[in-house]
Amino acid sequence: GSQGTLRRSPKPLNLPKEETIREHKAAVVKDLEKKLHLWDDVFPYGQQRPTYDENLGRRLQGPTSDTPIYNFTAQDISKEYKISSFEQRLMNEIEFRLERTPVDESDDEIQHDEIPTGKCIAPIFDKRLKHFRVLEGSPVTFSCKIVGIPIPKVYWFKDGKQISKKNEHYKMSRDGDGTCSLHIEATTSDDDGNYTFMAANPQGRISCSGHLMVQTPPLRGRLTTAIQSHRGRSRIPEGDKEPVQERFFRPYFLQAPGDMVAHEGRLCRLDCKVSGLPPPDLVWLLNGKPVLPDATHKMLVRETGVHSLLIDPLSLSDAGTYTCIATNKTGQNSFSLELTVVEKEVKKAPVILEKLQNCGVPEGHPVRLECRVIGMPPPVFYWKKDNDTIPPNRERMSMHQDATGYVCLLIQPAKKVDAGWYTLSAKNEAGIVSCTARLDIYAQWHQQIPQPIKIRPGGTRYANLSGQGLDIFSAFSPVENSMRLSSPSQPVVESDEL
Repeated sequence: GSQGTLRRSPKPLNLPKEETIREHKAAVVKDLEKKLHLWDDVFPYGQQRPTYDENLGRRLQGPTSDTPIYNFTAQDISKEYKISSFEQRLMNEIEFRLERTPVDESDDEIQHDEIPTGKCIAPIFDKRLKHFRVLEGSPVTFSCKIVGIPIPKVYWFKDGKQISKKNEHYKMSRDGDGTCSLHIEATTSDDDGNYTFMAANPQGRISCSGHLMVQTPPLRGRLTTAIQSHRGRSRIPEGDKEPVQERFFRPYFLQAPGDMVAHEGRLCRLDCKVSGLPPPDLVWLLNGKPVLPDATHKMLVRETGVHSLLIDPLSLSDAGTYTCIATNKTGQNSFSLELTVVEKEVKKAPVILEKLQNCGVPEGHPVRLECRVIGMPPPVFYWKKDNDTIPPNRERMSMHQDATGYVCLLIQPAKKVDAGWYTLSAKNEAGIVSCTARLDIYAQWHQQIPQPIKIRPGGTRYANLSGQGLDIFSAFSPVENSMRLSSPSQPVVESDEL
């Protein structure tokens, strides 16, 4: 009895039924196929969707020659897909740069010369661009919807470069409701990339991007093998069921310098930022010849992805055309710039060739304080009066100089307050020099008071001089003589200083 009791105590095991196992397998296979984009809810050419049991049987049996889901067409492959985080960051950088840099004039007929006086609205997206994956040779259309007041101008870009309406490979259209489209009739491998749409009006700019992946038509054997390999991985852990698809991107320069002018003997830095998968290798060329790292040339890469070519110190031989080439397994990209090197100046301290001279002038007359100074680079001049700096705009004073080193302080007219000590200082990067002079201002020109004439009491020297053949009266002008002779107040006598 006790044994019978023990036999009845264990509860019977609830084993899963065969139908439950079958449904669970079908759900796993179906989920995996959806993630691999190998199944569409709509079948081409009017085919009816197989029943659930038929699908299950075909999946468990493996691929056969008459399995319809492997006969891919352009319609099957041309579909939306989710891009990687790297692609999203790349597109965000392109949008950020485009919204902050000038662009060519839009091909639209929209004009913003007359801004409406009513309410204005910056552009707003009603529908954004999507990402597409297409077979090579199949058509694709990017479309979005934009609204704004006034009506925004629109621009299309591929990998950051504006697409012109003159390019017949692309067909751009714009509907009255604000829907804008970019259509490619037959895609090629060159069409693979990021497409950006930007709308702008006086209120602001806005942009969005979509990625186009162009694939070559898959081979039957390769596709079957890929499907079987993916099916073999259907039992991977739940958190790792998302398939990893390796993607490659040709190099693209997000930042590149323009033509530069640098000085000999100083540091010169050429910075650029490039993207691509796998990360591209960079090569610098000068006039077509590789730039090799040495004591004066260094190549650096920062954590932010910025590549730099450092030249320190810069020499005249470093001038020329620089080309940076970025290369990875998908292709290469490059940019060029012209570097001009300004010859190093020979620095010489100022030297005074002609110093200031002491001088004096009557009040009310102009006066020039002149000096000549040379130096390299040309010096800067400062004037002081009694150790106080003279400002350039002081009344009655003006400062002049020329390329020969001539320097002048002009005072016009001079007053008694201008008298004092004047100092000129000349300064450049190599040194400083100065000189000082005294300026005196006279109140006025005083006429000399005539000295009393000394008269000899007797005797004359006229006879002695006349005897030697000298005519004393011919040495004086007739006017002066006549004035003296006509003066009745004083007798004409012989001077003691004759």
